[in-house]
Parts: sequence; structure tokens; C-alpha cells
Amino acid sequence: MHNEAASSLEVIRQADPGRPFVVAQLGQSLDGRIATPTGESRWINRDCALDHLHRLRAEVDAVVVGIGTVIADDPLLNVRRIPLTQKRTQPARVVIDPSGRLPATAKILNFDGADVLAINAHDCTNPSPCNTLTIERGSDGLCPKAILEALFARGFNKLLIEGGAHTVSRFIDAGVIDRLHILFAPLIIGSGQTGINLLPVGELSRALRPPTKVCVLDDGDVLFDCDLSGARANLATK
Repeated sequence: MHNEAASSLEVIRQADPGRPFVVAQLGQSLDGRIATPTGESRWINRDCALDHLHRLRAEVDAVVVGIGTVIADDPLLNVRRIPLTQKRTQPARVVIDPSGRLPATAKILNFDGADVLAINAHDCTNPSPCNTLTIERGSDGLCPKAILEALFARGFNKLLIEGGAHTVSRFIDAGVIDRLHILFAPLIIGSGQTGINLLPVGELSRALRPPTKVCVLDDGDVLFDCDLSGARANLATK
């Protein structure tokens, strides 16, 4: 593993335990696509990028996805591609499921000793088929800050927001992502679903310009480790 990629994991290990530390990741093509127009997304990124994703999972207490990702991809969300150390266990799997759409057959429910948690809206009438947390539903859905506070109260200090793109974008807009890992594949799709879609800014001076470390992985994919907390601090001084 490259030193740059290893240092990006060390940031997570050294995170302040007194507050949530949140990493988000997206894998996408050079032209910013995460899927073709038909929804095909496996596999845009190659082996080294997938290994990095599993290293991220191994460093956090919980992996968080939206219900759309579960329904579309039915992921396992566990650590398989690298060995877990004796000090680590499988991270908890959390699905943001406001209306209780989580299928009872979803792979994240497969028992392997990891906690599985669904976050329902307070007014949900169809609870998910696993342990749940309830959050008040706002005009634009469940509040990312409220989700993090509820998970932190359950003992989940380090969190990975893994997808989908809409979920990652909402957490970035809410200003709660500390680090964003974007894994670019040397691939041009030309059309299809884009990755990050944020609220518009009127001036480039208000755009996020995060301090960033770049690492070319062994098989050609490129990791951008973006310090979003640093970007927000820079904006605050303007």
C-alpha cells in the first residue's frame, strides 16, 4: 500500500473520540460518472480501489448507506478483501431508511456478528426488519446532523458514508463530512449518473477547495483524499 494511502487511514485512527469523525467515499470515472444510463456500476473502479474501500471499512465503527443503494446494489458492506486485525471487528451496517423499505432479504441482514441498524423517520409506519433508530422527518428528509448525533450516542464514533451519491452529497451539504475519498478510475463513460451534486454556489470563492492528498494506486486508479473540514475552515476565514 502506498504511503499516501496509508496516511489517509492514519487520519481516521487518530480522530478525536469526543465527536463523530465522518469519512465519505465515492468511486467514479474520469468524467464524474458513478453508473451508466442503465444503472450499471460494477465495476468502475479496479482491485486496488476496492481494497482501499475495505481498508476504510475496517477503520470505522459503522458503514452508512441510503436505502436506494441497498435496493439497487444489495451490498454486503463488510470487510472481505483484507484481513481484520485482532483489535477490529466487522463494522456495524447502517441503512438510512425513512419509510421502512428495507427488504427482509437484504444481504446486509446476513448474520456475521456485526450490528445492523436502520434509521427510520419518526412517522414511519413500516419499520425495518432489524434494530431501528427513529429521527424526525424534515421537509427534505432525515437531517444528516441528527443521524450522526443518534449514531454517536449509540457509540459509533467513526463513520463511513459509503453511498449512494445522493446520500454522500446531502452529508457534504450539511457540513458534517471530515474527509472525502474519491477514487477515480481511468475510464470515460460519457453519460449516466453523476457523483457529487451539491447545492449551487453563486461564486467560485464560495466553492469548497479542500486541502487534498493524491495517490496513484498500483493498477492506475487515483485516490483523492480531500480534507473537507479544512475546506470549511478556509471558507469561514474569507
